[in-house]
Amino acid sequence: MKRLVDEIKKHWKSLTWVILTAITVLSLLPLNALPPAPGTDKIHHFIAYGMLILPVALRRPKNWIIWGLFFIAYSGAIELIQPFVNRYGEWMDLLANSLGLLCGAIIARLINFLVSADTR
Repeated sequence: MKRLVDEIKKHWKSLTWVILTAITVLSLLPLNALPPAPGTDKIHHFIAYGMLILPVALRRPKNWIIWGLFFIAYSGAIELIQPFVNRYGEWMDLLANSLGLLCGAIIARLINFLVSADTR
């Protein structure tokens, strides 16, 4: 597990930008109907944004909290743009995104704790 965490920490910026790009495309792609997927829309938002913060929170650069605040603002901007691309902007999506970011940061802290405890 330590090796995987080290690789994520090494490539955290690239991983973060790839995930952010995927979220952006999937959030702004015009659709007639949501594709069938297990779970609810809010769960998908929660998971996507939890994964978005994970590489940043694992690496914990000096300004990592700024990254999290940027992701919240970006998420809000996407919700505002969605009605212009035949999607629905919902404030509950912003809440799910924010909770996903918080949970992802907590999970990253737990992973860092477990990996550091494992190497002692």
